[in-house]
Amino acid sequence: MLTSKEQKRVAEEISNSSNTIGKGTVLEGNIETYGNIRIEGKVIGNVKSKSKVALGNSSNIQGNITAQNADIEGEVKGKIEISELLVLKATAIINGDIVTGKLVVEPGAVFNGSCRMGAAVKDIKTGDASLPSRSFNPTQEVKVN
Repeated sequence: MLTSKEQKRVAEEISNSSNTIGKGTVLEGNIETYGNIRIEGKVIGNVKSKSKVALGNSSNIQGNITAQNADIEGEVKGKIEISELLVLKATAIINGDIVTGKLVVEPGAVFNGSCRMGAAVKDIKTGDASLPSRSFNPTQEVKVN
């Protein structure tokens, strides 16, 4: 029988693990991991991680992404749900809705969809749709002082 100290060590090892899907690889099906995952290839299916998802420049995801943190350089067609920080790099192309705690969008990134941030993220796991949302309208004028 494992002690709580051993269980904690095993949980840390699992969450610190890394997975990679290389450039030129096509994977059909859902991916679920406790550790970090880096994708350079194409995934047709959902990607779920308890840690970080990193999508390289050549990545193409046709499905939903759920994770704690994510850095995206490639293309995603699907809903993105990130509990903490989502970074859209300059080469990112997103066609789908985003729910995240914090969002960083570099100049050049393309995003087509709605975005909910902050308090809306607390119920990603429960799926409670009653939370207020902040939608981004790309034609809306934004004034910065």
